[in-house]
Amino acid sequence: MKGILQLKQKAKQLKKEILALYYAYQDPKLPILPKILIISTVAYALSPIDLIPDFIPVLGYLDDLIILPLMISLSLKLIPAEIMKASREKAEKNYQRLKPNKLIGAIFIIIWIIVLIVVIKAVINLIN
Repeated sequence: MKGILQLKQKAKQLKKEILALYYAYQDPKLPILPKILIISTVAYALSPIDLIPDFIPVLGYLDDLIILPLMISLSLKLIPAEIMKASREKAEKNYQRLKPNKLIGAIFIIIWIIVLIVVIKAVINLIN
């Protein structure tokens, strides 16, 4: 239980980096690969829908405890130090709360619908 609390705390700290990542993404000197990972990370972090819903026991917290922190950490490692330093300073100076993105939430809902359809078809094929 203590390990889970530590993971949650670490995840909370990493979420603070989301705004800095957002500012790093806007830097024109940033290479394309980190930009792709950053936009994916920020979009996932701001999505009102989790890839794995929290009501699913144990697995529901995987994204909050493992997936999102890993995406943030990887994004941070791909950003040059001087860009990240400037982005963190800008985030501290110009703090703004990034709002959840309804479009990304809709995309996750569509993904879940597709997964549900595939599972239902697989079950029907097994029954027949």
